[in-house]
Order: sequence, then C-alpha cells, then structure tokens
Amino acid sequence: MGNRLSKISTRTGDDGSTGLGDGTRTRKDSLRVAVMGDVDELNSHIGVLLTETLPENIQQQLGLIQHDLFDLGGELCIPGNAMLNPERVAALDELLRTLNAELAPLKEFILPGGTRAAALAHVARTVCRRAERSLVALKLQEAVSDDALRYLNRLSDLMFVIARTLNLGSGQGDVLWQR
Repeated sequence: MGNRLSKISTRTGDDGSTGLGDGTRTRKDSLRVAVMGDVDELNSHIGVLLTETLPENIQQQLGLIQHDLFDLGGELCIPGNAMLNPERVAALDELLRTLNAELAPLKEFILPGGTRAAALAHVARTVCRRAERSLVALKLQEAVSDDALRYLNRLSDLMFVIARTLNLGSGQGDVLWQR
C-alpha cells in the first residue's frame, strides 16, 4: 500500500503536476490522470446512488463495486500495477445474469429515467462508459490490465440492468423511447 495522505494541501501540484503512487510525477492533464478522474467520478455517482433506498442485494453489491473502483484507481495510479482480478469480473457477470433474468426482454429503446434511483444508475452507467473509453485510449499508449477493461465494460452493462431493476421494483417500469 502506498503512502497515505496525512496532509491534504501539499501545494506540490501548484505547477500543474500530480504525484502517482510509484512516486513519479505527471501532468494533471495526462490521459492517465483523466482516467483516474473518470473512475473517481463514477465511484462518486455510485455513492450518490447508495443514498437512495435500494434493495439490499443491490446496495450490498454497489458497496463492493465502490471498493473495486478504488482498487482500479490504485491500479491506475501505479503504472504497471494490477489490482482487479478475473474473479471480480466474473462476479459482475453473475450479478448481471441474476438481475437480467427478472427483466422482460427489451423490445424498444429505453430512456434514462423512471425513478430517481434508476436515473442515478443511468448517470453512473454513462460515466462508466466514459471511463471505459478513456481507459481504452490509455491502453493505446501504456500498459493497462485487460481485467480493468473487462470490469468497466461489464459494470456499464450492470448499471443499465440495475436501472431497469430499480424501475421494475418501483412498479413504474422503464421509460420507453417514443419515435
């Protein structure tokens, strides 16, 4: 585990650089830092979703996902480090199968919305897709773990299914696109 922050305002970033977990410094506008920010933003959106009243299984799984995203942030902040493992991707796959089994097949596109909790899950989904795109771009320049890419891909799908599950549980259902 890297150094823990005991002092939040260090002023070392006043020049537009930031420290990585391996002790190196990089520009705050680097692609690596952008991906770290996208993952942090995603984790924050999931945190907001967790303030809603949610089914216990979803609440518990989102808590685990927040820890996974923190691990992913750690992985990104130490180039060459891998913290996510295939078991966590498999856990998302299993949750996807479980939740999706309760949902009616989609015959129309759906709009983000419905209940507040479902809308928040959709926001998390879109932020997750952005994080995934950023991570793909980073992989073109630097080493990135395949499990990290798989994880974000599954997680965005899962957030879509969670949104649908929350709408179904509310009795409101999905908001269908009207052409």
